Amino acid sequence: MKLNDIRDNDGARKGRMRKGRGIGSGKGKTAARGQKGQKSRSGVAINGFAGGQMPLHMRLPKRGFNNPFGKDFAEVNIGMVQKWIDAKKLDGKKDITEDALRACGLIRGGKDGVRLLGKGEIKAKAKFIVAGATKGAIAAVEKAGGSVEVTAPINAEVKAAKAAAK
Repeated sequence: MKLNDIRDNDGARKGRMRKGRGIGSGKGKTAARGQKGQKSRSGVAINGFAGGQMPLHMRLPKRGFNNPFGKDFAEVNIGMVQKWIDAKKLDGKKDITEDALRACGLIRGGKDGVRLLGKGEIKAKAKFIVAGATKGAIAAVEKAGGSVEVTAPINAEVKAAKAAAK
């Protein structure tokens, strides 16, 4: 016996059924779709249709709304910033900006900039330049001897235009 002689036993693997290849194949003519109607045709999309009854997704109550003017911030806690500074992943001596936080991998997402939150504590004397900050976060940073400069949130179109200009 050679390696190139090895093969499955007869009947161990069954070939797939090819539909619509003549009446003699057993799956010809209508190709197992029955006769006529929407489901026998191509391009059918009736998921969720409940035979004229009100569909489930329309019967369930709706809550809330999507605010078209809402800001999308990447949120970061001062405790995590301190952890990154202690681990030497972030330089606390330089200004801590959105670009610096993104470069070290502390934040992701946030089309409108960074918002500083007050969870945890910070010991490093650092200057933050962010698009938003809570009162507690500002107080904690100033208590540690640092400062927080809150700039206006930058929307995605302006950010893309600035990146293209660079």
